[in-house]
Amino acid sequence: MHAQLFGIENCDQCRKARQWLRSRGVSVQFHDLRRDGLTIQMLERWLTRVPWDSLLNRRGQSWRKLEASQRREVVDRDSLIELLLAQPLLVKRPVLEASDRLLIGFSEAVYASAFPEQPEPSSAQAPGP
Repeated sequence: MHAQLFGIENCDQCRKARQWLRSRGVSVQFHDLRRDGLTIQMLERWLTRVPWDSLLNRRGQSWRKLEASQRREVVDRDSLIELLLAQPLLVKRPVLEASDRLLIGFSEAVYASAFPEQPEPSSAQAPGP
């Protein structure tokens, strides 16, 4: 299986998610929000699958650095898109896209339910005489 993970290199949650996915054999392409940014197409795609306010990281340093007036302006989907395009680090991280799944944030339990362990293929034994 292949997945795309959106985050930033030095984010602990992003590192945990990448490690968790790799340890289960999930091929991960990493998109660094700081370096690679966001596009309106990404945000539109995500917002068809999750509520607009689930994408906003209100706990991070980037949010706390915003002026109170800027924070009050984020009231709906369109105002969120505008803010995230200008400041991609306000996205709650990591965002994981894998086939029909879109997961926001890292939780080992949620990832485990989304990516159940595949049973080891049993070695077929040749029938005896």
